[in-house]
Amino acid sequence: MALSDLRDNIENIIFDLDGTLWDPMPMSIKAWHTALNGFDCIKNPISEEDIQGILGMQHDLVGKKLFPYLSEQQQFEVMNSCYVQEVNDIKESGGVLYHGLEETLMALEPKYDLYIVSNCQAGYIEAFYAYHGLGSYFKDFECSGNTGLSKTENIKMIIERNKLSKPIYIGDTLGDYEAANGNYIPFVFAKYGFGDVPNPVHIIDKITDLKDLL
Repeated sequence: MALSDLRDNIENIIFDLDGTLWDPMPMSIKAWHTALNGFDCIKNPISEEDIQGILGMQHDLVGKKLFPYLSEQQQFEVMNSCYVQEVNDIKESGGVLYHGLEETLMALEPKYDLYIVSNCQAGYIEAFYAYHGLGSYFKDFECSGNTGLSKTENIKMIIERNKLSKPIYIGDTLGDYEAANGNYIPFVFAKYGFGDVPNPVHIIDKITDLKDLL
């Protein structure tokens, strides 16, 4: 189905962040390696595939997946160090924005209210805004690091807090699709991201495809 078919039925756009608005992989790999070097309890180096495999995962579950051999307290300490390092690195050097992101946000913002809901840690979205100067395009945001809730619940929170009537959610993983579906709102699959969604109704091959909503 053409993306333009949504045009008359939406008023608000909620975005995922990683794999949808930017590619965090170069930054994340560097940050995680820096943080993990400080822990003797880590058995194996973290690979790009490891980090890609946890993108979009609710942040409090990541330690269990990557470090099942550690105690819960050790997992917490390791993950907290990695998350703090990521936020600091974003503040210092940012990440890789998808080509045409700001021009797309600039085009969409006069017609639609824009939001972000991510499974990232607290401070991550603020650092993204601050380094890249994109905060003014978005009305509100939420993340699991702030609330401890699932993406489904955080999307619901954004909808209720801002009294949204016709939102859509744009993301790149099956979890994003399920979160949109859990709120009974349309989903747009960002095919260029990190995940896969079987038989999505709406697809974008690049972020600039969203201009079809204008």
